[in-house]
Amino acid sequence: MASPGGESNGELSAKLETALVRELIAVWKQINASYFRQALSPPTIELTRSETVLGRWTQGTRTLEISRPLLLAQPWGIVVEVLKHEMAHQYVSEVLGVADETPHGPAFRETCRRHGIDARAAGMPERAGASKADPAFTDAREARVVERIARLLALAESPNEHEAQAATLAAQRLMLKYNLESRAVPRDYGFKHVGKPSGRVGESDRILAMVLGKYFFVEVIWVPVYRPAEGKRGSVLEICGTPSNLAIAEYVHAFLTHTSERLWLEHRRAHGIEQNRDRRTFLSGVMAGFADRLAREASTHKEAGLVWVKDGDLHGYFRRRHPYIRNVRYAGNRKNETFSHGREAGRRIILRRGVEAPSASGASRLSSGEGVRLLPPRRGS
Repeated sequence: MASPGGESNGELSAKLETALVRELIAVWKQINASYFRQALSPPTIELTRSETVLGRWTQGTRTLEISRPLLLAQPWGIVVEVLKHEMAHQYVSEVLGVADETPHGPAFRETCRRHGIDARAAGMPERAGASKADPAFTDAREARVVERIARLLALAESPNEHEAQAATLAAQRLMLKYNLESRAVPRDYGFKHVGKPSGRVGESDRILAMVLGKYFFVEVIWVPVYRPAEGKRGSVLEICGTPSNLAIAEYVHAFLTHTSERLWLEHRRAHGIEQNRDRRTFLSGVMAGFADRLAREASTHKEAGLVWVKDGDLHGYFRRRHPYIRNVRYAGNRKNETFSHGREAGRRIILRRGVEAPSASGASRLSSGEGVRLLPPRRGS
């Protein structure tokens, strides 16, 4: 039986596949314009059935191949990164004219570095620029910091509100001090897409993105995605930062998303509300209230002499990945009584530890509970 999107047994209907190829061509054109300044000539884009080669550029036939299983099994952000990788090969061969190096040689690696593209020859490109020695954390020091933060957030489980508040403040202070101390050291940056792709970005989602960018040491941007099985476009939140800050920001995103929904259900029960008409307004209030709380705590840190100035190297990495950024203004939801209830609930949120996942040393790390391990398919040259 076919799914509502026309997908059956890992296949797409002819109509959806045609739409998918059209979308890949559109993304190719956008990358060519923003990354390579229209230097590339359009290739033939083909879908393959390979499960071991994610993509391949073939100069002789001017063909750019993308794995159909990749398209159907992985998020669109992964597909776009594979497409960028193969376009970097096309750039090296057709524009730079390099023929005396290996496919992933110096010219290719420099092209990828200049544009924030993952240059690895194998594996899912989840984090461009992440450490090859440890895909989750750049070094042991970052791992220790995350583990210490996890322990502090465990203390925030205390039923004593003052103890919980102190533990949360200590965790935030540790994050701030670590990032201030690390600014003088060359750091490894990467990216991650968090949350589910959506056709509509709500006000609560935008406030949450602002919270991550302002208080959790990451750069944030909404990027377009495509859902092949449905033939629909949407958006997803991308965060850029060091591996440890990405892990923490991803956790905070998952924690606040889950907590705001729980608070809405509690509000409905408490007020005898039967419909979800005001749900979005309440969720926006929750996020605004939590932002209020972080602003007050930031003032406490400032009084202690801890003031964060954005990392210039991170901003450079971010702008390499996104050379052209468009800012859009949105009208917020109405600030009615429901919004006020949500805001008050958000101001009482204490950031706590989420799902516990033991590390190799036995210590706990932060997790959103959504991590998966992937085998490392090859990428073509």
